[in-house]
This record gives sequence, C-alpha cells and structure tokens, in this order.
Amino acid sequence: MNIRWVAALLFTIASTGVIAFQIALAAGAPWGAYAMGGAFPGQFSPPLRIAAVVQAALIAGTIAVVLVRADIIRARWSSLAGRLVWGVVALGAISLVLNLITPSAGERAIWAPVALVLLLSSTVVAMTGSSTRK
Repeated sequence: MNIRWVAALLFTIASTGVIAFQIALAAGAPWGAYAMGGAFPGQFSPPLRIAAVVQAALIAGTIAVVLVRADIIRARWSSLAGRLVWGVVALGAISLVLNLITPSAGERAIWAPVALVLLLSSTVVAMTGSSTRK
C-alpha cells in the first residue's frame, strides 16, 4: 500500500461519513443546524431533503473519481480521472472555505476538519497520479 492508496482510502472513509450525514438529513434527522450554514435548523423541508440526496450522489461520484485515479478501481472513463480529480480538489477547497466561514459554530467545528481531510487526501491522490495511466 502506498501513499496514494492511503489518501484515497482516507478520502473514501471521510466522504462516506458525509454521505451518511446527507442521507440522515434526507431521512428526517433534525440536524439542519449542522448544514447549509445552519439556516434551516431541525428537519429539512422536502425540497432540502431532495437536495441532500443529490449531494450524497455527487459525493459518491467524487469517491469514484478518487478511487479510479488511485488505481483502486477501474472504470471505462479511467482516462478522464486525471483531469476529474482536480475538480474534486477544487470542490474540497471550496468546501473548506465555506465550512470555515459558516455562521454555524457547530457546522464549522464538525465539517471544517472533515473538509480539510478531504482536500488534503484528494490533493495527494491528484499529485501522485496513477502508476498505469499517463
């Protein structure tokens, strides 16, 4: 196991936690104060629940990109992973900034460290590249 694999697995574990949180929000968990700047405390409304499901699906997509780039899984679109992973890094950077500036202290305390882990681990995968693709 090399640093690229460790970073990809760390990214996957942290992202899976975020997906579980989003699914819990979609299922009605009263954790709205810890998402979206705390603007919707309690249970999310039906449209926000749908948004949480969409966000969970997008995060699953980032996991796929990172795992393909790290050569942990293969996909028909493997040749695109080298470019797509930089989009994942950019999303991680945006997420970190947003979680650092959120007015929700709870969201900042929980999600800023997670966003930092996601940014750093995806950056390692992006920079170390793939051993089999150019």
